[in-house]
Amino acid sequence: MRTGSAPWKATILVIEDDPDQVLLYRKALKTFRLRSVDTATSALSLLEEEIPDVIILDHLLAHAERGTDFLPALKDKAGHVPIVLITGTLNVQGQLKALQGANSAHYLIEKPVDIDELRKVVGQALDECGIAETVRSIRSLERAEMIHTSEPERQFAERLARQHELLKKLRNGVSAGERANVSALAREFRVSRRTIARDLQDLVSRGQLDPSVYPDEEA
Repeated sequence: MRTGSAPWKATILVIEDDPDQVLLYRKALKTFRLRSVDTATSALSLLEEEIPDVIILDHLLAHAERGTDFLPALKDKAGHVPIVLITGTLNVQGQLKALQGANSAHYLIEKPVDIDELRKVVGQALDECGIAETVRSIRSLERAEMIHTSEPERQFAERLARQHELLKKLRNGVSAGERANVSALAREFRVSRRTIARDLQDLVSRGQLDPSVYPDEEA
């Protein structure tokens, strides 16, 4: 999955039936790991095996599938994963509908896709959505006292927040074959080495971090 000195890559699932468009995404997002399927049905099967960090969903797909019709199912399988909807056919009303409600996409990009915009959107999705968004929701609920703020719940929110920051740091600063410096990370995040080790194990087990960053023998 990793070559040369590139850092561990975030995984982007591309749901697109046009090979030329997929090739464009591969070239534009070469710093990421891309997996592609040509139908949303295939994507739902893939999500049973692996959860990506971002989903790029085209509106018109193979076998007459429409991407927007599958937003609820994709959200059900991977509710925390940000979705970037790509479309050249949706009118304004359709675009607004796709971006509203519990089963909405996070972002919408019109065709022809502007490469710089795509890179910017994917970067924002990785940094601001996903786990980061989940943490904000949990903390908001705690503040509103809509859930009981027991110690385990506070720990869960803090652990997710720390893991998100760890993931961003390691993806941007660890080269292929390089292992995470657990002691340095523990000092930086002001937690024990054991806590950092557990966080790294969690990230590896979820497929968000390359096992080489924290091999089994170090567990």
